[in-house]
Amino acid sequence: MLWAVVGVVVISGPMPGAETTLPADAPEVTRWEQEVAALEALDRDEADPDDAILFIGSSSIRLWESIAADMAPWPVIRRGYGGAHYRDLCHYTRRLVAAHAPRAVVVFVANDIPSPTESPSVDQVMADVRATRAAIRGCLPDVPVFFIAVTPTESRWAAWPKISQLNDALADLAATEPETGFIVTAQRFLDPATGRPLPTLFRDDRLHLSAAGYAVWAELISAALEAKLGSPAGLVPVSLGGE
Repeated sequence: MLWAVVGVVVISGPMPGAETTLPADAPEVTRWEQEVAALEALDRDEADPDDAILFIGSSSIRLWESIAADMAPWPVIRRGYGGAHYRDLCHYTRRLVAAHAPRAVVVFVANDIPSPTESPSVDQVMADVRATRAAIRGCLPDVPVFFIAVTPTESRWAAWPKISQLNDALADLAATEPETGFIVTAQRFLDPATGRPLPTLFRDDRLHLSAAGYAVWAELISAALEAKLGSPAGLVPVSLGGE
């Protein structure tokens, strides 16, 4: 786990014209409109727990049905949709975040680099990552934001070298931007003997996490939250440096 704090800065955005790989009206973005609207309906119908951790992102968040039990005693809000990419999440972030007052936001998206050839560049993905972070900051200026590393999977193993570059870029973002953390996962999901993803941590599709995989995630995320926020019972912030 990496955590970087360089003081607390209020950042607005993304402003109109912010750099993203797709416009908001692109079909690849608007295809998720109904799913996001359904999540907004949940915001109207469900009351948030106090001091909750808000999880946003792609299907690994959407499918984490045991999240409340796995993350206990951290209270949680789950707002994952479809097969989100950062290219569309950056446009929907405000709608997923604005109705909440979480203690922290945790983001996971794994679909921008599905193969080594049919993928945008790491720089293009990071433009959307920064737009996503800026959109969170526009709603929640001081709340810590954690990015979970893209987990190595057997189904996308050919793309792992490029995915690793994206993870390095996410780590660099966390090291240079205030109140931004990066949660490393690869060391727990790769078999030390073979160097390949551990089958038991994934479902039969070799892409999404199994119950055992989510348990590992919960352990890593909880450790990151506690390092920043203190005990979940007291939620006492701790100083991690910076100005």
